[in-house]
Amino acid sequence: MKLNKTIIVGLILIVFAGVIFITDVFNPVIRPVTYQFLMGSSKGKDIIFFGLLGLFLILSQVIKKDIDTTKYLKISIVLGTVLLSLGILLEVIFRMQMGIGINTVFCSMTNSMSSTSILHTHLLKSILGALLTQIMGAFIQSGINTGVGLYQYVPSFSFLVVLLIPVLFASIVLSMQKRPWFTNFLMAFFSSCLFIGIIDGGMFATPSYVGILGLFLVYRNGFYLNYIVGKVLRDEKLLEENEIIQPVYRNRGFSEIRYLFNRFGIYFFVILVIFLRFTVAFAGAEPDCYTVDIVNPTGDIDLGNITAKVIDNVTSPNKITCHIDPSYNEMQLINDLKVPLNNSCEYYTVTWNAYSYLE
Repeated sequence: MKLNKTIIVGLILIVFAGVIFITDVFNPVIRPVTYQFLMGSSKGKDIIFFGLLGLFLILSQVIKKDIDTTKYLKISIVLGTVLLSLGILLEVIFRMQMGIGINTVFCSMTNSMSSTSILHTHLLKSILGALLTQIMGAFIQSGINTGVGLYQYVPSFSFLVVLLIPVLFASIVLSMQKRPWFTNFLMAFFSSCLFIGIIDGGMFATPSYVGILGLFLVYRNGFYLNYIVGKVLRDEKLLEENEIIQPVYRNRGFSEIRYLFNRFGIYFFVILVIFLRFTVAFAGAEPDCYTVDIVNPTGDIDLGNITAKVIDNVTSPNKITCHIDPSYNEMQLINDLKVPLNNSCEYYTVTWNAYSYLE
């Protein structure tokens, strides 16, 4: 593997990920940027993002022989979609096993507080987090939430789903070989987002959308993106390399309407997927009040400044049910509850209220 600019940039990004791991000095600079596409960026997400971004750029230069990169890109898109779908399936099965509602956020209080929901799943993250904790142990900093509190609850076959992650990684690396530098950068960026979305968020998370739809964008319109950048930068080499990678619908004699549909149809698909996300969020919302179930409390529960109406649970003596005013912001309520409930219960659940984000 010959050292070139792409590899050098990749090495710099990996070193930068290491710097973020040992110091917080760059957080005020990078966090406002990564927050926009990583959905609530955190120290752990930033480390993984820059590390993967650099690694993908380096590995894009490994294989020099001709392979069908378009085929592997299609395989990557399918595998990524399957993994995101299986993440939702795991959440449904998990909730059926636990006897809790689909439209709830589950918060484990074992070890550190870890939450998961269909809209933002952390089940696969908990498996990888448990493995990482066993390997690295004391090197895992307190500022990185590995989700290990959920590990004891994940369905048993979840490990089979995790095995698809390295397969996806290999297919993406193969799909990036012998491509123009701008395509490699786009694919490295979108692939890094996709892996973060699969591990931390699931199908309805922002990085998942950016990742899977971004790879599909490269598959459908990568030629035109390279062409625009090549013209703007006057990069003749990029334009020359770009001619090798033609869209499957270009120069096929299609009618203008069919050609435009093939080229711009993806943008309508993006709008449809985003609409689906908000539909699920609002369809499952309980705007009248939050229903909080506190399971296996260790004693009397004091929620502090949170005003709650306790509902008697005759059929479930090991569960306390509370109704809380819907004026609370959903995320703020979940975070506020973890303070008084720390070491006071096994877990608690909170119903969705997407309307609270509009206030």
